[in-house]
Amino acid sequence: MHAVTGSEHLRIAVLASGEGSNLQAIVDAIARALQRANEAGIASAEFPLGIYAAGEATAAAREVRDRAMIDRLNDDRIDLVVLAGYMQILSTEFIQAFDGRIINVHPSLLPVFPGLRAIEQALESGATETGVTVHYVDEGVDTGPVIEQRTVPIAKGESLDELTARVHAVEHELLPAVIARIAAQRRTA
Repeated sequence: MHAVTGSEHLRIAVLASGEGSNLQAIVDAIARALQRANEAGIASAEFPLGIYAAGEATAAAREVRDRAMIDRLNDDRIDLVVLAGYMQILSTEFIQAFDGRIINVHPSLLPVFPGLRAIEQALESGATETGVTVHYVDEGVDTGPVIEQRTVPIAKGESLDELTARVHAVEHELLPAVIARIAAQRRTA
């Protein structure tokens, strides 16, 4: 996937594990032409952990898978790796290969509620607000430097599904906006 930045392109790779709603938000925000290009076959690849396991421990399989992803992303000259609902731990080798060029969107106001079930944790805690964080990825779990955050108030009596929908709507706005800013900064650098 390529983000148009004037006469240059920011070459991004999006890693996703789920339905791809954050990916769709990125595609919609970057350009309608990108949707058409996707339908015409923009390059994609799958790296399911299971095919790398072959008797290996999960950590060893992850390292083999991540090396394959590094090779593919380097071949594609990727400038930015975007984790959009990517629910896998990346190896140290992968993070170091793209140091300072991996961003993640997380459904809380980090450092509060890192890791899994962040929206559910916010609701269960009785918090009056949660939010969305886009941050650089480091070797910790949701510990990298924050790029931008947006607050999402929690309404009294709100259900998990309602709050989840509102948090995802903010993710779908914030992540493409951050990518566009990174692209613009790259163009002026």
